[in-house]
Amino acid sequence: MSTPSALTVRPVRDADVPAIATIYAHAVLHGTASFEVDPPDLAEMSRRMRAIVDGGFPYLVAEKDGRVLGYAYAGLYRTRPAYRNSIENSVYVGQDAHRLGVGRALLGELIEIATRAGFRQMIAVIGDSGNAGSIGLHRALGFTFSGTIHSVGYKHGRWLDSVIMQRALGPGDGSPPDR
Repeated sequence: MSTPSALTVRPVRDADVPAIATIYAHAVLHGTASFEVDPPDLAEMSRRMRAIVDGGFPYLVAEKDGRVLGYAYAGLYRTRPAYRNSIENSVYVGQDAHRLGVGRALLGELIEIATRAGFRQMIAVIGDSGNAGSIGLHRALGFTFSGTIHSVGYKHGRWLDSVIMQRALGPGDGSPPDR
């Protein structure tokens, strides 16, 4: 009898985009983590992935037994030059892989990569103040609450908040940045 393989976190590949698009489509249609209301098509998801990767930012997938269970990436928090040391993360886990450590593995690796790259702050913009899973995950990995933007989106027949959390990376704001 063979043992199931362990969860693996690795850089994204072009072949992962269909699984990523499926995970994201479910989140868009049934959840509040994303404020999109229509899932992007495969070409758009591929374009978004390529923009992150080509920009030199981390984009990861978690897989087990050859199946993508979730994905995470980080990109610029904002495009103006003074923000260049801060990045924003996104983490999505497939509907049948919640509470299995997938999000923790992805976000933990994303934090490590971003720290090694010299970023100083990681920002999480969490859709819906009721998203206890995402808020708890970020808190468990060292993020602190920075604020709530109340009733900023309307989806699934109700107003939604955005919760802002952040985590210092490396020396954080304890010294001037290298870049």
